[in-house]
Amino acid sequence: MTSTGDGREGTGRDGPWWWERRRGAVLDVGLGVASAVECAFEGVPTAREAGVPVWAGVLFGALAGSTLVLRRRRPVAVVLVGIAVAPATMGFLLGVVGLYTLAACEVSRRVLATLAAMSLAGTFVVTYVQTRGDVEADGTLVIVLSVFMAVALTVPPVLLGLYVGARRRLMESLQERADSLERELSLLADRAEERAEWARREERTRIAREMHDVVAHRVSLMVVHAAALQAVAAKDPVKAVRNAALVGDMGRQALTELREMLGVLRAPEKEKQPVVREVSAPVALEEGPSLGELEALVGQSRAAGMVVEVLVQGEGGGYRPEVEQTAYRVVQEALTNCHKHAPGARVVVRLAHREGEVAMQVENGPCEGEARGADLPSGGNGLVGMRERVVGLGGVFVSGPTDGGGFKVSAVLPAR
Repeated sequence: MTSTGDGREGTGRDGPWWWERRRGAVLDVGLGVASAVECAFEGVPTAREAGVPVWAGVLFGALAGSTLVLRRRRPVAVVLVGIAVAPATMGFLLGVVGLYTLAACEVSRRVLATLAAMSLAGTFVVTYVQTRGDVEADGTLVIVLSVFMAVALTVPPVLLGLYVGARRRLMESLQERADSLERELSLLADRAEERAEWARREERTRIAREMHDVVAHRVSLMVVHAAALQAVAAKDPVKAVRNAALVGDMGRQALTELREMLGVLRAPEKEKQPVVREVSAPVALEEGPSLGELEALVGQSRAAGMVVEVLVQGEGGGYRPEVEQTAYRVVQEALTNCHKHAPGARVVVRLAHREGEVAMQVENGPCEGEARGADLPSGGNGLVGMRERVVGLGGVFVSGPTDGGGFKVSAVLPAR
């Protein structure tokens, strides 16, 4: 099926048979009726000249002209019918509209050129014969007139059809490109939404991990000191006062860090710089702690009664802030777990500065039988958070029980 593009406005199909639009069907039927009437009238003198009944000439002309209804379905056949009835001096509308439709359809240029040449030659011959027989004029004038009529009835419909067909194909191409672009934009929007949702999940996870690391350690030490304060309040008032002061310091530090974190979360959107990360790497909300504060961290655990030994190998320095912060958080969370699960156990903290990496290990011995814990709750996210931090920076994290009945946490972070 071919189509000239007439009546193709809108989308969808609502026409009968081979018509895509009802408007196109109405147009073609109207053209077919007009052509049939024209050919029927022209069939009267043709029948008289041929010596056949008039009704036969009228019927023949009506049938030939009505084939214009098939111009979208069979444009080649319509043009051939127009060429065939041209010697009978009928089918003016049939020939012109047929050539226009053929040129606008997606037919090969060879077929179009052949049929256009046949129509041009037929029109020339008919015009020459009719003019030569009707008037006595110079032969050159008859030829010029015949050429003019042949060109006028053939070339304009073909050129107009070529223009309409090219324009229609261009519009279809633009529509296809617009549809493709719309699909791509929709796909990009879906991907952007997925990435935004992923970023929100990552941000929530990061904030939860940061708050856990910041608060859990301090609150754990506060609970340990509170338990010790309860145990020695009556026996050793001086130690009780010292433990109470430590609890107050820990609480104030925890509140200060919470306020800083909440201040960042409440900052105006225009002050926040959007960051797109292909790899989920832990990024501090503020400039976080570093390995230089490790002694102070261990001192807090010692003040809570834990026996902690620190062993350092090599000389560090020049690490990225996120590397130092992650190393600090690993040691901090490991000491917090020792307070929770191994009260009274001896703890060894090892820190090794190697070429291109920094390694840390926190190992506690077996828990003493007479030691009593402070009944600290555990959320079960400590080891998971440490692993996420270390793996996010391309490091290695290992944890598990030791042969001596204790527990060990080890991590290696790349310096670059």
